[in-house]
Amino acid sequence: MVLLYRQQVTYKVTSAAQTKGEIQLTNYAITGVTGRFGRAALKTLIDLVPADHIIALARNVEKAKTMVPAGVEVRPGDYANTDQLKASLTGVDRLLLVSSQPGQAMPRLQQHKDVIDAAKAAGVAYIAYTSFPHADTATTPLADDHKQTEAYIKASGLAYSFLRNNWYLENEADVLKGAMAGQPLVYSAGAGKAGWALEREYAEAGARVLAADNTKAIYKLAGQARTYQDLADAIDASFGVLAVDDAAYEQGLEKAGLDAGTAALVTSFQTLIRDGQLDEDTDDLPTVLGRELTPLADAIKIVTAE
Repeated sequence: MVLLYRQQVTYKVTSAAQTKGEIQLTNYAITGVTGRFGRAALKTLIDLVPADHIIALARNVEKAKTMVPAGVEVRPGDYANTDQLKASLTGVDRLLLVSSQPGQAMPRLQQHKDVIDAAKAAGVAYIAYTSFPHADTATTPLADDHKQTEAYIKASGLAYSFLRNNWYLENEADVLKGAMAGQPLVYSAGAGKAGWALEREYAEAGARVLAADNTKAIYKLAGQARTYQDLADAIDASFGVLAVDDAAYEQGLEKAGLDAGTAALVTSFQTLIRDGQLDEDTDDLPTVLGRELTPLADAIKIVTAE
């Protein structure tokens, strides 16, 4: 699929503007711009559309102002404040909703619903939402909020794209850095596969979809499906590789200093990979980017250098 972008010479004309003989450019917004994903998406978007038609939304406005590119307007974007969001989204045509983090005072699903409600009330026409692989059929609890958010967006009547992002390679940063230092690479995912790719590549894809004229409802965004052994083979270092069961893996995490709850959560990531819930056969990510993904060995060097 070839994506066509709204460049500075490409205009979106509203019926009101046509009546007045005026031309109005599309306005874009990205939430969570102080986070790593939001920052990376914004960095791409500013190369695709005029900076003065981009709205950067952030809970911490002052922090965001020190980070966004020149010409981009910063507005408050607290996911838990619907009235504030409605005001901040006024005049926005296309919104990239970056999913929030779980475990906060307000449940993540309610945060997402607040943003969607505010977007609809403000007249936003389209939402691109960062979702989860196979969100509509996944059985892992990690997908629940995403599945319900997708359903809520569908029910809203807004045009949408679901960006079903696979696993960020940065999720394995500690494992990769440990292996680079000669520590054993331990996993319990068996021969299960994940579509590892750099978070910045997923973010770039999100911005490109947001800026495109022709989009589809669902993007299965992933790198090539690989096992942990494949990951180990791509690391330029000498270290051992140890496949264990979930119980031993979780116990090892606790011995390394993680509390029981966090150890169980991290182990659940191994389980979902082993169960094939991140196994994806798709070329959507390189297609949207218009180029091949960063080779795995090079991507690993990027992650371990950060």
